[in-house]
Amino acid sequence: MATDYDTPRKTDDDVDSDSLEELKARRNDKTTSSVDVDEFEAAEGLELPGADLSNEELAVRVLPKQQDEFTCMSCFLVHHRSQLAREKNGQPICRDCD
Repeated sequence: MATDYDTPRKTDDDVDSDSLEELKARRNDKTTSSVDVDEFEAAEGLELPGADLSNEELAVRVLPKQQDEFTCMSCFLVHHRSQLAREKNGQPICRDCD
């Protein structure tokens, strides 16, 4: 179905029902609702529930590098031998860094 975009969107009845005072009140409501708030200051006072982790300990079991692993000399991550792309000057390089 074709739409004629040149036709007026409101009928005469709709325009007459809006009084001048109502239109002014709507305009004032829109301008007063926008308030300049510094986001940094607003976020400074915000505390998330349970965010205090000062008494928490991180318990992670660290394993030494295994026989089938290597440390990439580009990203310094430990990878499995299957991720070895090449050796550059005797230094192993992983597939991600190659």
